Amino acid sequence: MRSGTSNLLLGLLLLATGWFIGSRFFGTDSSNRSEESEIQSDNSPEGESSPRKAVDSVRYLTNSEQATISLFENAAPSVCYITTIAQQRDFWSRNITEIPSGSGSGFIWDKKGHIITNFHVIQQGLKVRVTLSDHSAWDAEVVGTEPNKDLAVLKIDAPAEKLRPLPIASSARLRVGQSVYAIGNPFGLDQSLTTGVISALGREITSIGGRPIRDVIQTDAAINPGNSGGPLLDSGGRLIGVNTMIYSPSGASAGIGFSIPSDEVNWVVSDLIAYGQVKRPRIGIELLPQQYADDWEVKGAMIMGLVPGGGAEKAGLKALEQTAEGEIVFGDIITKVDQHQITSNNDLFLILEKYKAGVRIDVTFLRDGKEKKSTVTLGN
Repeated sequence: MRSGTSNLLLGLLLLATGWFIGSRFFGTDSSNRSEESEIQSDNSPEGESSPRKAVDSVRYLTNSEQATISLFENAAPSVCYITTIAQQRDFWSRNITEIPSGSGSGFIWDKKGHIITNFHVIQQGLKVRVTLSDHSAWDAEVVGTEPNKDLAVLKIDAPAEKLRPLPIASSARLRVGQSVYAIGNPFGLDQSLTTGVISALGREITSIGGRPIRDVIQTDAAINPGNSGGPLLDSGGRLIGVNTMIYSPSGASAGIGFSIPSDEVNWVVSDLIAYGQVKRPRIGIELLPQQYADDWEVKGAMIMGLVPGGGAEKAGLKALEQTAEGEIVFGDIITKVDQHQITSNNDLFLILEKYKAGVRIDVTFLRDGKEKKSTVTLGN
């Protein structure tokens, strides 16, 4: 009996001892875990004492931002970096070395390797090098230049799969206020995008050849040194102009940039590729910009100015005038060349491409609401 009682007491004592030791051990571990958790919490970015801010992993892009990003990603592979190379002779060794003499921008015209840029970008270089968006560099041949339009066509022997031409839009239907995008290499920083709007249309600037370039696009998209020769795009990523110069007292962008309109670029480049020079026959007139013609509901091509000694002046055609009282007197409105109907400036440009210099054409026009006809000899 005593033995059984002793065994029972011993068992209870052992259980009590085990419980005491276990509670002490696990209680300490739980406390340590709690402290460790607090330390981790204090060291985490979300802790109140941490200097780091929590980062929101969700990226928010508006539809407008996404459209601009897509436009840049699609158009950037078509834009080139143009470097001109000059030669320098060492005074002591008399060795000739090649050195970079200037830089600018350009863009791919077609799969044959034709590259478009400004004439003033390449005029000082003995050699021209074109760097594509994949950073491959190619020596370029000068196909043709037109200083009076500040345009030049180069050609590189790159494989067709490396060449992504820009789509082109007509500049005749542009409107003041619409969004534009310029891609180029300002200050040598390649593949830069600037955005803005069309500030004005129908501007006139003086080309590097000394002659006026009319119907130029004015934009507030930043155009800095190095942007020259790069494309001006519409919201569809289509070419609407070639960036050519800025107005700025400091030499950097002041929000007044100018681009040669794509309709002008299209016919000049076509002639340069085909002939190495501009050979389009001239009727000897300056036309009222299409935007103003549309505003005035002109159906045809209105003569805004006459080239002295040109075919139109010799044939007796009249240009737009402004009286001393400020009243505008419409110029003759060309409605037909031979049997071809003319409803816009572009119609006249396209029809004249079918003729050669020296050919005589019958021009039908409206003067004071009455239809008249005259014969004009086309010149160069």
